[in-house]
Amino acid sequence: MEDGTLRFATTGGADLPEGDYAIPFQLLTCILLAPGTTVSHDALRLLSRHGTALVAVGDDGVRFYASMPFGPDESALARRQVSLWSDKDGGRLSVARRMYAWRLGEILPHTDIAVLRGIEGARAKESYRQLADQHGVRWAGRRYDRARPEEADAPNQAINHASTAVEAAAMVAVAATGTLSQLGFIHEESGNAFCLDIADLYRDTFTLPVAFAAVRESEREPGQALERIVRRLAGQAFQRQGLVPAMIDRIKELFRHADDGAGDR
Repeated sequence: MEDGTLRFATTGGADLPEGDYAIPFQLLTCILLAPGTTVSHDALRLLSRHGTALVAVGDDGVRFYASMPFGPDESALARRQVSLWSDKDGGRLSVARRMYAWRLGEILPHTDIAVLRGIEGARAKESYRQLADQHGVRWAGRRYDRARPEEADAPNQAINHASTAVEAAAMVAVAATGTLSQLGFIHEESGNAFCLDIADLYRDTFTLPVAFAAVRESEREPGQALERIVRRLAGQAFQRQGLVPAMIDRIKELFRHADDGAGDR
């Protein structure tokens, strides 16, 4: 530490020139470490003392590897999440309906989560088709065998890779807000259920466009690995669209308004 800030030395890369930088960590909620970064024990101690989260991510934030469990110095969002999640007949459904309204662009009158999932699934099929047409990619339907992911066709592989990148962004947002990844409102069984909920909000506007754009680029330049193309395009879009900050704002909005008719707007 120097002059009350952390010292960050870099040889340069991407948009960051070579040099020494002062990081006012006391004013930050979260610091992301990219590949090749090393951190001292003293830095970890100081971050811990001030409640600044530290997250290890892949290039451009398209992977989430680990984090120190320190987020904002308050538990309001987590407590609100638990309160709503535990109210299965009221609060949990209200949050799920708000998420579906955001994703589908309209308020659905249905209050059965199974019906909402069915409607969303049907809309998703049409969304896949339309975005594939826009990018000039041949689409034969969503097919994915978890046991043999490499056997999927190029569009499905690209969607898998893009989904992983967006889920990583959601993990960062959840860690930064101090909310609980296990307590999802649409997804239920995964240990990252809430992260999956947040990631799905950006499927049509981020995940699928990145995936189909990557397939198109791979067809034009067949020598490149598809996953590498997806990760590069996703990283560029992360920066351009400010995906993680947008997710953080969504999480705050979700719980701030969840009980004021949120499921109905």
